[in-house]
Amino acid sequence: MPGTVLLLAASPAGKGCLVDAASVLPVLAAVPPAVLSGTDTANVVELADPLEPQAVLTRLRAAAGAPGPLTVFVTGQLQLDRRQRLPHLALARTTPATVRYTGLPWHWIREELRLRAAGSTTLFLDLHADVEAWEWLRGAALDCGRNNAVYGRVAPPPSRRAVAVPTYMKAVATILRSGGRPAPAELHQLALGRVGVDGHADLVLAAPGVGGSVPGGFAPRPPYRPEGPRPQTPDGLGIADRQQSREADNSGADPHSLISAAVQSGRHPDADALAAHQEQLAVRAHGPGSEAAFHWAEVRADLAMFAGDPVRSCRTWLGVAGARLAAGQAADAVAVEAAVDRAHHQWGQVRDAVAARELGASLAELRSRVPGRRQGALDHVQRQLRQLQTQG
Repeated sequence: MPGTVLLLAASPAGKGCLVDAASVLPVLAAVPPAVLSGTDTANVVELADPLEPQAVLTRLRAAAGAPGPLTVFVTGQLQLDRRQRLPHLALARTTPATVRYTGLPWHWIREELRLRAAGSTTLFLDLHADVEAWEWLRGAALDCGRNNAVYGRVAPPPSRRAVAVPTYMKAVATILRSGGRPAPAELHQLALGRVGVDGHADLVLAAPGVGGSVPGGFAPRPPYRPEGPRPQTPDGLGIADRQQSREADNSGADPHSLISAAVQSGRHPDADALAAHQEQLAVRAHGPGSEAAFHWAEVRADLAMFAGDPVRSCRTWLGVAGARLAAGQAADAVAVEAAVDRAHHQWGQVRDAVAARELGASLAELRSRVPGRRQGALDHVQRQLRQLQTQG
């Protein structure tokens, strides 16, 4: 099966630039796609100093939805937004005052990769942090997703008026250009040996995937396994899938892997039934307003998107956002904003005018309460609704 490679190099223009991120792309681009991916063939997507976070999100979402192995190379700088103190990958237009609107929230990367099968995704990171982000990293983890292998480094801010070089990523590219394709962990160690990172203050990232640990305080999120009574196997599954539900319940196997396998093989109803089963477990064990229940509702919204059903996906995301607000979560909470943003995106994919008007009215009401990070989002919904009204 062919692989997919995403090359992302981003840094602000002007005096806010800490690292010459784009300088690594010619070196990476000179590596054959199959070598970058570690597969027989591969598709490569390259993003050099992108301007808009939504554009990056679209490419990331497409790459995450592709079958087969995914390898992501990210070079750039980390900054915190001043409102919620969350890490962002700075883009070309990012300034310290506009990070929230012009940077790529790091949790978007985690969220887009969360439904991929364990062991199918590898990230190589070469990041430089500004002063505030570096202090934040002392006590926080840069969460890249529970199923993903992560290798690389985060470097402290360079000296004043200096622009750093992404030496780790260039070392990775140089090794790959030699023609060999070491395993990711070996490639990581070879690159560190060339950079001499142990002589610097860098935080080294080395997480092989589920259950792995990352030195320097970085750690992948452990898999969530709801507790409580085991209900009957959900209806609508084939014999083989019923046996896999039973096996998951009895062995503690991660249900995300079973769901990912169903999606990859095109068994979308089976995937949704498995997620619905987990959602019922979470509601019974923790309540309808618990993070566990919200998580599985969000998984079902993503599954509807993968199945090509934007109406169901949009409606589910709207429900999640409304439920989070009803549970007392703030309108600018990350999870609330993400739910409304995803509902908005899926609404844009709805082609049935009647469904679009119905969902658009609910979305407009939510957007008035949750404007989100993208300026003009509410105006966009209202303009689209006016156009839909003229269609009769």
